[in-house]
Amino acid sequence: QVQLVESGGGLVQPGGSLRLSCEVSGGAFRTYTVGWFRQAPGKEREFVTTSRGSGGNTYYADSVKGRFTMSRDNAKNTVYLQMNSLEPEDTAVYYCAAAVGIRPILSAIRLPRMYDNWGQGTQVTVSS
Repeated sequence: QVQLVESGGGLVQPGGSLRLSCEVSGGAFRTYTVGWFRQAPGKEREFVTTSRGSGGNTYYADSVKGRFTMSRDNAKNTVYLQMNSLEPEDTAVYYCAAAVGIRPILSAIRLPRMYDNWGQGTQVTVSS
């Protein structure tokens, strides 16, 4: 059974930075596509970034490109989300997710339903 545990959320002022972590246990981490999604109150869950396993590429939503960076440490079974230049619009619960049962095709890689294992989420609040 694959488990994901996020950490690192909190309150930050506009323009500040945070780094989220997600430890993935119970499977062949280096082969998984692992992504970050977020959900603000009253809104649908939206794609932030994802990293294909086995040395594949990383993809970003346009809204975070140039500000957020995703990385993965296969030795620690952990992915990170470095968030810089944070804006109030980035306020949301951030979820880490892994596609374990399938390898999503590129055209569907931003869809939450392609990911079958999810963490519990961590709150990020950007406010002065």
